[in-house]
Amino acid sequence: MDRMLYVAMSGAKQVMQAQEANNNNLANVSTTGFRADLNQFRAMPVFGQVYPTRVYSMSERPGIDFTPGPIITTGNDLDVAIKGNGFIAVQGPDGNEAYTRAGDLSLGPGGVLTTGTGHYVLGNSGPIAIPPYEKIEIADDGTITARPLGQAPNAMVVLDRIKLVNPPLEQLEKGLEGLFHLPNGEIAPPDATVAVASRAVEGSNSNPVSSLVTMINLQRQYEMQVKMMRSGEDNAAAASKLLQLQ
Repeated sequence: MDRMLYVAMSGAKQVMQAQEANNNNLANVSTTGFRADLNQFRAMPVFGQVYPTRVYSMSERPGIDFTPGPIITTGNDLDVAIKGNGFIAVQGPDGNEAYTRAGDLSLGPGGVLTTGTGHYVLGNSGPIAIPPYEKIEIADDGTITARPLGQAPNAMVVLDRIKLVNPPLEQLEKGLEGLFHLPNGEIAPPDATVAVASRAVEGSNSNPVSSLVTMINLQRQYEMQVKMMRSGEDNAAAASKLLQLQ
């Protein structure tokens, strides 16, 4: 009887965790550059001093869905969208280099270029600072040129170049803040083949319809696990009555 209860209990717990991951995908259907998390279940035997007679369920994230999201034209001079493969290098909350597809850029305090979530965008020598300007352009290779205030119309000055990288997707790890990292703090080199589209951003690749269907399926799986636990309880109660009659 304990085997049935153990399997049902662990299954219900793991379904709840899978539901959390799916709800996160659903909540980020409008997040710029978001990459959905994949999820799968598998059975894991419990190994001990004797034969593995107990099995529990495990929910895990086998990877990340790197399918490109839709390109959305915004008209904002600072917005960029990655064309094809590649990432924008930013400074993570811990100060280390991280990577994102979110190109909804803006100017933070002191004219520092940041993403929509406030992460500093990295250039040739660290965070990119942009002085007051009348006009600004971002080229396909990430080069930023601007016409400073009070200058002639043809006085465009190269300010910096956004660091664009293209690390192997299978090596990337997704942090809790939504940024991507290389293992062991490794830093990806700039890749000249990565290009961006200006005045546009990349939307989320999370499919709301698929996430809603998955949410319903997971809810049904959870209810099934609860019914199994109740059946186990009923069977245990019936067995106790039979033993009492004897």
